[in-house]
Amino acid sequence: MSYEVLSRKYRPKSFNELVGQKHVSQTLSNAIKLNRIAHSYLFAGLRGTGKTTAARIMAKELNQSDVSKISSGSDLDVIELDGASNRGIDEIRDLKESVKYPPVSGKYKIYIIDEVHMLTNEAFNALLKTLEEPPSYVVFILATTDPFKLPTTILSRSQRFEFRSLSKTEIHQHLKFVLTEEGLKSDEESLNAISVHSGGSMRDALSLLDQVIAFSNGDIELSLVEEMLGSISQESLMEILLNIYNGKI
Repeated sequence: MSYEVLSRKYRPKSFNELVGQKHVSQTLSNAIKLNRIAHSYLFAGLRGTGKTTAARIMAKELNQSDVSKISSGSDLDVIELDGASNRGIDEIRDLKESVKYPPVSGKYKIYIIDEVHMLTNEAFNALLKTLEEPPSYVVFILATTDPFKLPTTILSRSQRFEFRSLSKTEIHQHLKFVLTEEGLKSDEESLNAISVHSGGSMRDALSLLDQVIAFSNGDIELSLVEEMLGSISQESLMEILLNIYNGKI
């Protein structure tokens, strides 16, 4: 069996597993329970904070489906588009045509458009008409790292959720959980270094952890982590600053 990278292996499959975005997961979970479903949602935030993952989880919950089928593209009622590579008016016209057909087996037909800010102006205009008066069975989930590039007409027709950068503590705790699941150990300082270097992105943190495990051959130590990241320890940094302060150039 081929190796599965940590960011995919430990990708959340339910709202309860979504790290650091309780304000999003709780609101969406309650909306589904109360049957208060909007026709368009906008998930905005830094890369690697769970936007696409949350969109797939919501699609799963709305249709009582399997998130793995959604991720693999085998769920016929969930259509994922990458706005960066499907940004033209022709792709949106195809989408508008498919909207006419009801879901195959689920309650909703769900369109997830990632990096939606990459669409052209013509594509946005074509999408706007569909967002204004969609069929009752259609739900759009738009994801973006740059909501300021979206037309106000799109923003005003979508419920907006801000995905915040994850704290160092949240990332640290999740990395510790992942290492326990993998049967590996690490010192706290190593996990701190990775958490800081990830810049608030869980996906980046897990990718770095993958690299550290390979680089250290599973024996994770701070010196190896710093060598791989190209960083220096706090002690070394303080020593440099003190020498500068004392004129010991």
